[in-house]
Amino acid sequence: MAKSKFEYVKEFEREDCCLPNCWIVVRIDGRNFSKFCDAHQFTKPNDVAALELMNRAAITVMEEFKEIILGFGQSDEYSFVLRKDTEIYKRRAYKIMSNVNSLFTSAYVYHWPRYFRGKELYYPPSFDGRVVLYPTDKNLRDYLAWRQVDVHVNNLYNTCFWNLILKGKLTPNQAEVKLRGTLASHKNELLFQEFGINYNNEPPLFRKGTTLIRKLVPDGTGRLKPVVVPLVDDIISDRFWKENPEVIGLKSLATFQPANPANNTNIKHVNNVPPPPPGVNTNSMNEEAQPVRNRESDGEKMQCESERICRK
Repeated sequence: MAKSKFEYVKEFEREDCCLPNCWIVVRIDGRNFSKFCDAHQFTKPNDVAALELMNRAAITVMEEFKEIILGFGQSDEYSFVLRKDTEIYKRRAYKIMSNVNSLFTSAYVYHWPRYFRGKELYYPPSFDGRVVLYPTDKNLRDYLAWRQVDVHVNNLYNTCFWNLILKGKLTPNQAEVKLRGTLASHKNELLFQEFGINYNNEPPLFRKGTTLIRKLVPDGTGRLKPVVVPLVDDIISDRFWKENPEVIGLKSLATFQPANPANNTNIKHVNNVPPPPPGVNTNSMNEEAQPVRNRESDGEKMQCESERICRK
């Protein structure tokens, strides 16, 4: 930059470097997304195409920023975890946040025609962003567990809410009043008794969100290449972290571990991402009843008035 008498204005810029040796999490969230969903007539309570579009935008971000070791998304939000030792953009928080946020938003718009064929994008979406630091591995895991519990709480509420409106013919206000103060057990009973819905049989994608991690897959030439793999899995229990130790332990691309063929199971993959290798699984497809009941009991005390309505 050329020297000039006006260069003094740079002194107004403030340093915003993230603390060293901390996990950096960038969380983006849709701004006024209820209006956006209504304007584009998203299926309620869950629109599969919209969720897959969010996943595609998140995969684009992780393909560009190799420093991101994990992404977790639900509804209109996505969290991206950067390595503890990353030096990207000299760990400047606003630089990291603005680049991740802008790429995610542009990718969302870019891939819209692919997932909503024939449906016009009436106006561009916008997402807010924040950067949060977590000093320990436990802090990071608790953060991700918090976000996955949020998926379950909100989706159970929204499944009840929209069934009461779409099938029960209640108004939004009447549905809200009927659900006010109910616990998870009441909502499960309501779905089964009034609509014949066993909530545990709802698609895991809706109940658990999507986790993006990197795995090595064959590239067709006898070599392995890192690929961003979408999983639908329980990331609260220890099992996920034991099966994917490279996520927390990741220091560089060289630390990827080959998959274990002995643990081969079917995996739900989306957006034409190559299927993940053997050893990566979504046990959540067949599990649920007891784990969810446990998490429900832990969270019932905070569900009454704190549940939000995500009209999507």
